[in-house]
Amino acid sequence: MTPDDVVLVARAQAGDDRRAFAELVRRHQGRVRALLRRLCREDAALADDLAQDAFVQAWRALPTFRAEASFAGWMQRIAYNRFLMHVRATRAPAARTLPMDATPELPAEAPSPAALAEAAVAGAEVRRALDVLSPAERMAIVQCYYLGHSHEQAAAAMGCPVGTVKSHIFRARGKLKLALAAWAPLTTGEP
Repeated sequence: MTPDDVVLVARAQAGDDRRAFAELVRRHQGRVRALLRRLCREDAALADDLAQDAFVQAWRALPTFRAEASFAGWMQRIAYNRFLMHVRATRAPAARTLPMDATPELPAEAPSPAALAEAAVAGAEVRRALDVLSPAERMAIVQCYYLGHSHEQAAAAMGCPVGTVKSHIFRARGKLKLALAAWAPLTTGEP
């Protein structure tokens, strides 16, 4: 946790300082909202609602926060738990959520219409493949591949052991490999 976060958390805990907590929200809301947008299949309105709920929950739970972990990791865990509560409450099938924009990056030069079409098809196939993952598998993939976190950081955000994160990633990669096995990009040009 950054020294500034430590001071702000201590001020918010000690004196019910709403300005200190507001500064924490300002510092961390972008990452929390980005995580939730990925988990909510880019539904920005839902992600914003869940982020707001997560910060309200964090304010209420702030007296129990221990500085053993980073505030950012603690917020990610609250946001992830809030997302899981939403999924359970709406009884939406797990396939209704998608953690990341899986559209492949296009080259820097102006792409041809054929290349744009191929990228659109590839992106749709990857999104469809990601739909087979459980919420925990998607969260592990988002944490480690999209956000670039280590297994340890992902475990802290998910509130589970490192071995569980590795298992989620292993299973997710296997499911993605099977789901994408039939897909092959279009090829053009001479043989």
